Formats: sequence, structure tokens, C-alpha cells
Amino acid sequence: MTNRDLKFIVKDQNPLTLGPAATVQQACQRMWERRVGAAMVMEGSRLVGVFTGRDAVHALAKGLNPVDTPLASVMTRNPDTISPDATAIDALRQMSDCGYRHLPILDGDRLVGIVSRGDFQGLELDKLEEETGLWERIC
Repeated sequence: MTNRDLKFIVKDQNPLTLGPAATVQQACQRMWERRVGAAMVMEGSRLVGVFTGRDAVHALAKGLNPVDTPLASVMTRNPDTISPDATAIDALRQMSDCGYRHLPILDGDRLVGIVSRGDFQGLELDKLEEETGLWERIC
């Protein structure tokens, strides 16, 4: 199948969530334990940010102490999201166009998962490359 619905991709997913007061060190430790590249930052049941490995590197490069730096000060606030009814190509296109590697999936206001480029199959990636090539030739 070349264009799966996102709800199929994340159907059994349990995304890593942390509060905005969690520290960079705590987030990195949990991400390492879960073998994931991002943590969803939640205030109650509301998504307020995403913390990724890139954010951790940026915090370290700025000389911030990971032991006492809260995620609220280094996360990507109010991240773009996508619906679980969207397709894999929709998510890949959005990530490609906007330059990010992780895309939270919200069903209304409820976090149901997150996708990254590694979640997609070769045929889906090939389809995006084909579309991108076509647009480049047209423009």
C-alpha cells in the first residue's frame, strides 16, 4: 500500500509525553530508554510543544545545563500537527515542506501519536520524491 492513513500507522502507538517543567536531561533519558527521537510536551491533555534531539543539541550548543533547563525553555512551541485521517503522503509532504522530522497527530485536541520519516515505507517515500520532482520540473 502506497498511501496509508496515519491512523493505521499510529494505531498502537503510545507517544512519550512529558510536562513543560521536565528537564532536558530527563527528556533525553526517557527518549533514550524508549528509543524515540521526540517527546510530546503536554500541559494536562493539551499539546504545547515538541522536544527533539535537535532541541537537545541546540540547548547544549547554547551552553545550557541539561540538569536544570526545563523543556518549556527549549522546546518547539505550538507545533504543527496533522489529523489521523490524513495520509502518509500528506504527512511526508508537510514535513518536507516545513523542514521538520517529527509531526504530532491530533484527533481534535487529543494526541494520538507522532510520525517521523522512518515510519514510512519505501513506496510512500518514492511517491513523495516523484511528486517533488514533478513540481520542480513544472516550476
